[in-house]
Amino acid sequence: MATIIHPSAIIEHEAQLGSDCDLHAGAIIRRHTILGDRVSVHPYAVVGGDPQDLRFDRLTESGVRIGCDTTIREHVTINRSTKTGCFTEIGVNCFLMANAHVAHDCVVGKNVVIANNVMLAGHVSIGDYTFLGGGVGIHQFCRIGEGVMLSGNASVSRDIPPYVMAAGRDEIIGLNVIGLKRRGVSREAIVELKRAFHAVYFTSGNIRTVAADALASGDFPSAEAKNFLGFFQSGKRSFARARRASAGEEGGDE
Repeated sequence: MATIIHPSAIIEHEAQLGSDCDLHAGAIIRRHTILGDRVSVHPYAVVGGDPQDLRFDRLTESGVRIGCDTTIREHVTINRSTKTGCFTEIGVNCFLMANAHVAHDCVVGKNVVIANNVMLAGHVSIGDYTFLGGGVGIHQFCRIGEGVMLSGNASVSRDIPPYVMAAGRDEIIGLNVIGLKRRGVSREAIVELKRAFHAVYFTSGNIRTVAADALASGDFPSAEAKNFLGFFQSGKRSFARARRASAGEEGGDE
């Protein structure tokens, strides 16, 4: 199967297309955009448009890079980077539903689902295997960790650590246990993650310090627990807090 460019699709000069792509009628691929193999872009999506930044110099040489096997549905907008030689990044096997917006300099990992009307501000990072429910809005420079599930219409202005579920305004409601099981994470690792979750969110003190102490203790040897605890050692923003009721909701040995 060769790349298909349907009538009225627009491919600007210096764009690069992988093999077996499918560019539907009305799709717009701007200059310096790089599409991996088997990328599908649906009608009226715009990939590689200028950043919505009043300070942006349109002469900046920057672009968007889309990973293989990613689907971009109708009216999605993905803006190019604000920095010379840099890219807004979408990973492999992602699904961006209609009307989603990915702003300049975002980095989206692999196997991410971004539902309808999601809004990512500039410099947001999204971890692998994360699901963003419809209407989610994420503040600039926020980090969303791996394996997170964000409820529809959630409003995020703080960092969300890996493997959790979050809703409302920066409110963590527990671990994403179902998502972990579906990915084949072992029962032992999930139990350890629960202990790490409690160590961070239900111990008094500075959350970065508490997480660092837990990581240094050697009591959390699994890769998942280390990833969770290590998340708190970086970032420019504060961290979302857990709903107190979640102590019981996400606990147990299920």
